[in-house]
Amino acid sequence: MRPAHSTPCFQSLLAVLLVGMALLPALPAGAAPASASPTAQSVPAPRWPALEKLAGKVVLIDFWASWCAPCLRSFPWMNELQLRHGDQGFVVVAVNLDQDRQLADAFLRKMPAKFQLEFDPAWNIARQFDVETMPTSFLIDRHGRLRTRHAGFRDAQRAEREQQIQQLLKESP
Repeated sequence: MRPAHSTPCFQSLLAVLLVGMALLPALPAGAAPASASPTAQSVPAPRWPALEKLAGKVVLIDFWASWCAPCLRSFPWMNELQLRHGDQGFVVVAVNLDQDRQLADAFLRKMPAKFQLEFDPAWNIARQFDVETMPTSFLIDRHGRLRTRHAGFRDAQRAEREQQIQQLLKESP
């Protein structure tokens, strides 16, 4: 009897996994994870010109893709956040990761964004933020520090996330 790891089925599965891993974007060396709550110790956000232009603002950065069903549900909420808190120094920046811009544009026709959009088809920005799942969002405080990281989007967490935003807006610039 052959060991399981020498069967053709196992070898095919291993080959698929190895190829898939090779296609994943490389993660930055020493990337620091974001803290889980706005009161936890924070780390500086990655340097990114679009973010640097928003110094002094509380920024929600959301990484999304056209094929992401939770992203479709998160857009109306982010539109509401931008409208409700924009005059308090809050900005939503949504970063699309589709390689095909037409897919992103089709998504935006269905779900228009009332906030700033950026496009990162090569995942250059996403790698800096250690993005692994869609959507992934980050809250950046007025001092450019990464304060929270949220993977996925769940309606049940909206109130908690909005409370985190309000807390950061109350902090002095």
